[in-house]
Formats: sequence, C-alpha cells, structure tokens
Amino acid sequence: MQLQARDNVPLLTVVLSALALGAVFAAVGGVIPTSLIPRIDGLIAVIPELNAIISITAIGTIIAGWRAIRRKDVSSHRNYMLASTVLFAAFLVFYLYRITLAGTTDFGGPVAIEQFVYLPILAVHILLAIICVPLVIYTLLLAVTRPIEDIYTSRHRSVGQIAAVLWLISFSLGIVVYAMLYVVY
Repeated sequence: MQLQARDNVPLLTVVLSALALGAVFAAVGGVIPTSLIPRIDGLIAVIPELNAIISITAIGTIIAGWRAIRRKDVSSHRNYMLASTVLFAAFLVFYLYRITLAGTTDFGGPVAIEQFVYLPILAVHILLAIICVPLVIYTLLLAVTRPIEDIYTSRHRSVGQIAAVLWLISFSLGIVVYAMLYVVY
C-alpha cells in the first residue's frame, strides 16, 4: 500500500486537495445541508477564539519544526510538522462547521477600512490558505511514503519551505482577520 502511495503522490495530492477544498467551497457556498450536522451553539460561539488559538499554536509549531530540521533533528521536525498539520485540519474542521451552520461574519468597522484594509488582508489570507492545501498535502505525503534517507532526494525540502512560509503568512493574516472582526470592530 505504501509503495502504491509513494508512486502516486501527485495524484493523491490532487485528490485529497480537491476533497478538502471542495468541502470548503461547499460550506461557504451553502451546499452542505445543515440538517445533517448537529448544531452546538456554545461551540459555534467560541470557534473564532478557538481558531485564533489554533493559529497561534500552529505558527509556533511550524517555526519549531523549521528550527528542528535546521538542527538536523528529523524526529522533532516530523513531530512539529505533524502537529502543525493536525492543527491546520482542526482549524479547517471548526471553520467549516461554523461557516456551514452560522455563515460568515460581517465586518463591523468603517467601509473605508473594510474595502482598503480588511478585504485585501482577507483575500490574501484566503488565497494563501487555498494554495497551502496542496503544498502541505504534497509535502506530507512525500514524508510519510518514503524512508528518511529518500526524503532528501525528493522535493520535500523545496516544496516544504514554500509551504511553511505561505502557511506562516496565512495563519498570521488569519489572526489579523480575527482581530479586525472580533477585537477591534
């Protein structure tokens, strides 16, 4: 099974990315039937704060993973990056749950701030999050389908560096979006 996955990393990346992004677009587009999902209002209310905490934690694990691999500590790098991936998935699940059941949050600040600050930041955050999905999946699949010595001859490092930078920027902008929606305005 692992050999088949190893030989089909690009195809698996496309399939898993399409499933993940399809779920996001279905939730945002209101395609997911809300009657199929149990509504927990207390959870819905705290998801923005929970996702901000997840984002801050993910920034920490991505940086720690990056530092670990620079020290050639592969085991710690693996653990930090798996934690980052789990945090990314948790963020996505909570986000999809909230968007599906409660919809988006309207910006409460001045229109000028919304148009020239908030919306551009939100757009870059969303674009980077979308780009990160296949990059993270590809990097993760390269890592889990190969022995450690083979990873060094794969594109894991080059794609992983790009993914990590974009991931950090996306999570950071997500925190700015949270602050603009729930703290500042």
